[in-house]
Amino acid sequence: MRQFLLFFRKEMLEMGRSYKWLWVPIVFLILGIMQPVVTRFLPEIIESAGNMPEGMTITMEIPTGTEVMAQTLSQYNSVGLMILVLSIMTMISGERQSGVSQMIFAKPVSFVSYVAAKWASMLSLVTVSFVLGYAGAWYYTVQMIGSVETGAAIKAGLLYLLWLWFAGSLTLLLSSLLNSAAGIAFVSLAVVILLSIASQWLPSFTAYSPGSLPQISMQWLQASDKSTSALGAVILCLICIMFFFMIAVYQVKIKKSKF
Repeated sequence: MRQFLLFFRKEMLEMGRSYKWLWVPIVFLILGIMQPVVTRFLPEIIESAGNMPEGMTITMEIPTGTEVMAQTLSQYNSVGLMILVLSIMTMISGERQSGVSQMIFAKPVSFVSYVAAKWASMLSLVTVSFVLGYAGAWYYTVQMIGSVETGAAIKAGLLYLLWLWFAGSLTLLLSSLLNSAAGIAFVSLAVVILLSIASQWLPSFTAYSPGSLPQISMQWLQASDKSTSALGAVILCLICIMFFFMIAVYQVKIKKSKF
């Protein structure tokens, strides 16, 4: 436990020195606020573009608060995932290539504590960033669009947060397997995008896939079609995260023996 706390403190300090604790939450907050603000002022934005014929007026139906929150989660499923992957893709491979991990494992150090500290710091960064952005989206949606049911918003947010944990865990696993930062980012994004697309195109075959969590969270948010496969998807997602963690520990141990 002492080694875990020391490694965890080291990871948190490195995230602070690289300003990840600044720019990642800010990007998530901007993504969260942008959707309700753009939705509210979209007619004025189009009119101010100056390409409209004279006398033409635009009347657009403003979506409900829950629809805007669902659109916000959709934004996180593209730009948010990319920011997440880019911010953590070298957490393990970077130390291996720079020689830091060789110095660490020259001493009797627990591989589980080493990887667990990186996992915990990643989960902390993802959780803080998403909660900040989601809370900002919720506040501005209520102020500018309309009310959002509290229970549905919290359930949807928790489900989507679990999906981000899955994407982060997959990225750390690939960071333990690969050396190239570009390769880690490409494979991570490709896998999560394919899982997400498969859940939309083949819902009957991917009902319990972790990739279905974004869709399920949006359904929970709109409260019109609550998916019955949410529990199965959550359980399978947690199993995948634990499996990724164990494989990462094994890979770090194997690669250490080759130094």
